Amino acid sequence: MKDPREIILQPVITEKSMYLKEKNNQVTFWVHPDANKIEIKKAVEDLFNVKVEKVQTIRVKGKPKRIYRYEGRRSVRKKAIVRLAPGQTIEFFETV
Repeated sequence: MKDPREIILQPVITEKSMYLKEKNNQVTFWVHPDANKIEIKKAVEDLFNVKVEKVQTIRVKGKPKRIYRYEGRRSVRKKAIVRLAPGQTIEFFETV
């Protein structure tokens, strides 16, 4: 799992993630569940050409779901909150 595109799955666009972007210069991504903080930091730096100061990760448990009589769960996901160095931005988050 060395390819940065396999580690960073997609950005998280929510009210909280936009607040963190404006207040603390932090961006949020869904990442591969097996990725560690070092791999996430390297992937963000390679993909977006920015300097990363800190990475925080969160495991999000899957919610129980039911369709008629069938019960199941959504899959477990991992979220990474990445703090960028002062003055660094990711262009994608500026247009949202």
